[in-house]
Amino acid sequence: MDFANIIQTVAIYAIPVLFAITVHEAAHGYVARHFGDNTAAMLGRVTLNPFKHIDPVGTILMPLLLYFGTGGAFVFGYAKPVPVRFGQLRNPRRDTLWVALAGPGSNLAQALIWGVLLYLLVGMGITEPFFLEMCRAGMLVNVVMAVFNLFPLPPLDGGRVLTSLLPPGPSMALSRLEPWGFFIVMALVLTGVVSNLWMRPLMNVTFSILGAVLSPLKALIG
Repeated sequence: MDFANIIQTVAIYAIPVLFAITVHEAAHGYVARHFGDNTAAMLGRVTLNPFKHIDPVGTILMPLLLYFGTGGAFVFGYAKPVPVRFGQLRNPRRDTLWVALAGPGSNLAQALIWGVLLYLLVGMGITEPFFLEMCRAGMLVNVVMAVFNLFPLPPLDGGRVLTSLLPPGPSMALSRLEPWGFFIVMALVLTGVVSNLWMRPLMNVTFSILGAVLSPLKALIG
């Protein structure tokens, strides 16, 4: 891939990625505030300002290094996690579930919005590849982010969902893995376990559902 194509690819993905991480993190803070914890709001994290959520290393440096180092074969990054004091929630066990689901849920909603925008552009006769590819990138980025974050191991959102659903004993045992969870997840990513056994199957299902939801619009546009 030559330098011009790299710049174009980065430009196509930049806006979808910024929206994906910003809305994801803001959604966690907004739902936490709704259920009684104002920590994120007091720190200015319930906002659509992307600079409040960008981590210089995790959001910019790491993805770029991985992209160039692997020729685009593997990219990983993260935003600054929104601080949530789960003990401050009105019903910590129940409300943790909704706080955790808010981020991936916002990504699925964004994937749907990008899909609608793609079909509307096509319906209006707009054939500029840059905009069409940006819409496709928006769908892909948000589906990847939603599915990855739902992996059932803390500190990922899926781990918090699982701890809120399990009985107290297993829930406490799983929550104790959180300090090492990031390293365990990265090991599973690098060995292909997350990709082969989690990401691909769930992404296929998610895209099938999005396709079904968008099919009336697709049929209307023709």
